[in-house]
Amino acid sequence: MSAPLRQKRMTPSAIKALKGQRPIVSLTSYTTPMARLTDPHCDFLLVGDSLGMVLYGMESTVSVTMDMMIAHGQAVMRGAKQACVIVDLPFGAYQESKEQAFRNAARLLKETGCDAVKLEGGEEMAETVAFLISRGVPVLGHVGLMPQQVNTNGGYRSQGHTQAEADKIRRDAKAISEAGAFAMVIEGTVEPLAREITAEVATATIGIGASPACDGQVLVVDDMLGIFNDFKPRFVKHFASLAPLISSAVEDYANEVKARRFPAEEHTFQPRVKK
Repeated sequence: MSAPLRQKRMTPSAIKALKGQRPIVSLTSYTTPMARLTDPHCDFLLVGDSLGMVLYGMESTVSVTMDMMIAHGQAVMRGAKQACVIVDLPFGAYQESKEQAFRNAARLLKETGCDAVKLEGGEEMAETVAFLISRGVPVLGHVGLMPQQVNTNGGYRSQGHTQAEADKIRRDAKAISEAGAFAMVIEGTVEPLAREITAEVATATIGIGASPACDGQVLVVDDMLGIFNDFKPRFVKHFASLAPLISSAVEDYANEVKARRFPAEEHTFQPRVKK
């Protein structure tokens, strides 16, 4: 079934307006070819700092740089025609001060042409979120499990199991919503809590390892496509299993090269016949 045609690019305000109307669809995208494939089907594409782990083999997102986010943001913008494109502010690009956050957010918008930025944090980042929005930078928030805080949180574990954790996530979500974020990702959070937050805040919630009751969902596209054989978090569903197909295709290629069956004559350029 073909995706429905849209007349123009989805905007942050249009995404916010979808709360209570229909589920919001999102995937990560890091390259032009993937953006072209995902764009017709998604409301927004997230150029996540998860690219550090997915594309570069990093242990966490902490080492991702502004230059990396800009390069991949530019690549996705070349392939996206309809979906809203949101680019992550990487670790260290916004936590120091709201002024630092604005400088780097403005740089992302200018150099990529993206529609909004995403940053992690709750109560402690609410002032920064409001500062950015008041200066023309749409913000996608991120609460619950925050990958950029992996070193202080002791790893990637689901959140909201204790009363203290649940209360903190509630306060974070409320603060980011009241600061004006058009939407917020709720990651790795126990289902009843994510459901409750979605019902309480005016901001659209985007779940990943959260709840089907969230206003939308996002997944890392490589996870969803089953490109990794050895990595499948609980919250991921493989809508395809590409890893075996890719491995088999590479094996066939290697065998044909070794046997000199590839390239065949039809894959080569022959001298032009002079008339």
